Amino acid sequence: MDDHKTKMRFFLHDRGISIVGFGTVPEGIVIPELDTALPRAIVFGFVLSRAVLATIKDRPTLIYKHHYKTVNWILDQTACHVVAYLERQNVNALAIPASQTIDQEHRKGHISHIVLGKNAGLGHIGRSGLLIHPEYGAHARYVSVLTDLEFEPDAPLDLSCGECRACIAVCPAHAITETGVDIQKCYEKLCTFAGMRGIGQHICGVCVKVCHGRH
Repeated sequence: MDDHKTKMRFFLHDRGISIVGFGTVPEGIVIPELDTALPRAIVFGFVLSRAVLATIKDRPTLIYKHHYKTVNWILDQTACHVVAYLERQNVNALAIPASQTIDQEHRKGHISHIVLGKNAGLGHIGRSGLLIHPEYGAHARYVSVLTDLEFEPDAPLDLSCGECRACIAVCPAHAITETGVDIQKCYEKLCTFAGMRGIGQHICGVCVKVCHGRH
């Protein structure tokens, strides 16, 4: 089973992906359109450009918007290749889009890459509600492939934000607090940003920028 993980890591490394985790899909999470049980998840991430993140002050920039879309495209394309690779081996697999919102107000997709990534040992969920990688912090975006490929899941990491409260201090919506994220406040600010000339998407990037991980 570990051989499957090794081969997948090499497969993704050849496509520029270095963040990879293997986990299970939590019980109770159901995708209505899916009629085949896919109990495991391969979660992988692409690290965002430091130079692009540096352009963000208190709102998203046009260069960040383009980079955000490009990284999502790379992740979705790679996930498509992973599914094709697995299906050639008669393994069932389904790619969950990197950024497809099916419930805009609650900021929900088909399934949470953050939850799957935490279960796959890629980091912890921070005060911002984002997946915080031990090396890259919040400077990565993720995609997930659900599958029935057999492998030993990676162990979740026992980490936390510790004393860091950088995201609380900079959140332009004042939506991040010690007790969690006010999704409604966040969404309202994202709507404002989406209305900015040239942005047209519900993105921010401010809390992402300040979360550096250990480096």
